[in-house]
Amino acid sequence: MLESHMYELMIPRSRTPPAYLLAILFVLALGAAPRATATPGAHIVSLAPGAGRSVEVTVYSPAMRRDIPLQVLRPADTDTPAPTLYLLNGAGGGEDAATWSAQTDVSEFFAREHVNVVIPREGAFSYYTDWQQVDAGLAAKLGNNGRNMWATFLTEELPPVLDSAFATTGRNAIAGISMAATSVLDLTIRAPHLYSAAAAYSGCAMTSDLLGQAFVTLVVSLGGGDAENMWGPTDGPGWREHDPYLQAHRLPDIPIYIASGTGLAGRYDSADDPRLDGNQRMLLNQLLIGGGIEAAADYCTRALQRRTQELGRTGIVYDLRPSGTHSWGYWQDDLHRSWPLLAGALTS
Repeated sequence: MLESHMYELMIPRSRTPPAYLLAILFVLALGAAPRATATPGAHIVSLAPGAGRSVEVTVYSPAMRRDIPLQVLRPADTDTPAPTLYLLNGAGGGEDAATWSAQTDVSEFFAREHVNVVIPREGAFSYYTDWQQVDAGLAAKLGNNGRNMWATFLTEELPPVLDSAFATTGRNAIAGISMAATSVLDLTIRAPHLYSAAAAYSGCAMTSDLLGQAFVTLVVSLGGGDAENMWGPTDGPGWREHDPYLQAHRLPDIPIYIASGTGLAGRYDSADDPRLDGNQRMLLNQLLIGGGIEAAADYCTRALQRRTQELGRTGIVYDLRPSGTHSWGYWQDDLHRSWPLLAGALTS
């Protein structure tokens, strides 16, 4: 899925790191006792203080043969091991203004929680999956080498590196919006023992039928990419293998929260919303485009609900809102509402 990029706001960041964070980074730079063995070659390239308690981290990915930037929100108590929430952005992959940090209260919300929140700053138009081929179009659009091995990076390379650097508890959860909500479900199937819980907001689990293929192809093409470089020919097995609806029987038996709105106007679909700041053009875009996208996501979500009910799955919570477009106000609410489920699994 994709989120509109025409009604985003940039939030300035402080350039002055707190003294205690500098001290923490100094200790981290000396190296911590490893808790797990990282994939050979995966390692932290740099650590730098960000705004508040955030840390800007760059990790080298052997699978993608390049450095990947991340934002890590640290808990107030860094002496006590904390679990980790991997929080994925949507189609923009954190490479534009459509990010959790810029569009929501994620920093303030998690300041009260004992958890590390890891937000990748790359992955645009990639579906956070392993691609079968290098993609020259995405390489040209995004200024990278076109190698997309995101599932390998997120499930194999990155967790042990961060577990070692930040002395975590080793328990993980994952959440994402829009395009990445689809990815969240696929990643839990790929790595069923890695995550204690998952949350998917406004995604579409149906990727291999004609409608799903058309939408995935559209999202990838927005980055100049060729979707057949991702999962192969659209009538091939790769698309079915990565379709969470078809693979619903493989979803791990963990708490999962899945949310969507109907696409009808709701509380955040008004020019008074601070993210719109009175801009009528952005409001129209949110109502028409965002409404249509969310209606499609709702169709997919309801289909997945029926499928998982047929399978007798009782650990999946569906939050089917009666209104709401494909926009950040609703995703912030989704994160807040799903956090008790995620936190409970991370600490149990």
